[in-house]
Amino acid sequence: MDTLTHALSGALLARALSGSGSHRSAAAARHAPGSFGPPVPVWQAVAVGLTAATFPDADIVLKWVSDLAYLRGHRGVTHSVLMLPLWAALLGALASLAFRRRDAWRRYSWLAAASIAIHIAGDWITQFGTMLLAPLSDQRFGLGSVFIIDLVLSGIIVAGLLGSALLPRSRLPAVAALALLPAWVGVTLVGKHEALQIARDYAKRHEIAAERVGAAPRPASPFNWTAFVFDGREYHVSHVNTRRSEPLTASADDGFLRRFSAPYDPAHLARWERLPKFGDGGAEAALAREVWEHPEFGFFRWFAMFPLVYAVERGESTCVWYRDLRFVFPGRSSEPFRFGMCRAGEGGWARFALDSVAGRAALR
Repeated sequence: MDTLTHALSGALLARALSGSGSHRSAAAARHAPGSFGPPVPVWQAVAVGLTAATFPDADIVLKWVSDLAYLRGHRGVTHSVLMLPLWAALLGALASLAFRRRDAWRRYSWLAAASIAIHIAGDWITQFGTMLLAPLSDQRFGLGSVFIIDLVLSGIIVAGLLGSALLPRSRLPAVAALALLPAWVGVTLVGKHEALQIARDYAKRHEIAAERVGAAPRPASPFNWTAFVFDGREYHVSHVNTRRSEPLTASADDGFLRRFSAPYDPAHLARWERLPKFGDGGAEAALAREVWEHPEFGFFRWFAMFPLVYAVERGESTCVWYRDLRFVFPGRSSEPFRFGMCRAGEGGWARFALDSVAGRAALR
């Protein structure tokens, strides 16, 4: 999920967890009983929620170390449920210093914990994967039903915050918006179930012994999906809309929602493309397998969900590039997370990243 939506979700949750917003005196607020510490002004609670829900994405600093460090560490310890109490306590302490309310450290810490948790949940529902048990485990968990930027989900959050601004003494708008969020995730789960069923039906009709059946959420609609059937050698891939009965057309003058949604066909008109994992065979396929099995390429085997050879380049050096099909969809101008290995002559293989703008860069 995008960082802005994360931040707003934390603000929304903090508002829902705050009091009525009545203008009690500061002295009364300081001495009010409560197992989570004394109440704090709503604006402070919202500020803590906004900041804490942004905090997990601080792992962007790993980009300054290397692309490999970011790939291995993104959605790691800062997104871990095991580390959450530590981060919450630290952010609570910082808030108590910033607001000069050491007596409210527990309150700030609980607000920070809730806001970090909603960030983790917001990433868990996407398909990128979140290392919930870091640093004890690097296994990625993900519900995989929500696209990384979901305008409806973000709209619900914004509507809840606007309602809270219009009714500053009521928690109802924030609570109502929070209640709608899991309902919307439920809608996306219906779309995922339907996409997986389309893939299973395709495999059954064509008598494919599928090693894996999968689906990746796509933009513009919870019913836009890319369905995958992997038979051990080839991916069978189709872009489908699970609820559409007729094809959708779009021109350059149409809005971006229609343009992004048009490539997804009704299930009965689905067009399936066959993509060999290691290419079409021969020497290039042998090179692709060699790189795929190389010990130094283990990071990509760990990361990729639907890995596919992207290109085999020959020249002064030989390079084999891979991509992950979950990040490839119609209308996307560039592909992230393309990695490979290169060697000069008969020398050893070295790891590289392939960027659409910067080109080839060594991985350390």
